[in-house]
Amino acid sequence: MSMMTNDDVQGVAAAQLKSIVERIERLEEEKSAIADDIKDVYGEAKGNGYDTKALRTIIRLRKQDASEREEQDAILELYKNALGMV
Repeated sequence: MSMMTNDDVQGVAAAQLKSIVERIERLEEEKSAIADDIKDVYGEAKGNGYDTKALRTIIRLRKQDASEREEQDAILELYKNALGMV
């Protein structure tokens, strides 16, 4: 049975660390490309006359489940009533 030396262990750890860093860098590049694609779609929507602020709100709301959305709507309605906005 061969024993790993300290240099071997450090080499394995360094290789693993390098692999992790490279994977993160690659994913960051992909994330940036996707963010650019999303920006382009919002630009297209704006060019077609859609309100991008409203679209962003719709996207955020669609990520929530129905009960969370209803609770948020109820709180907003309560606050608007308290401030005489309704």
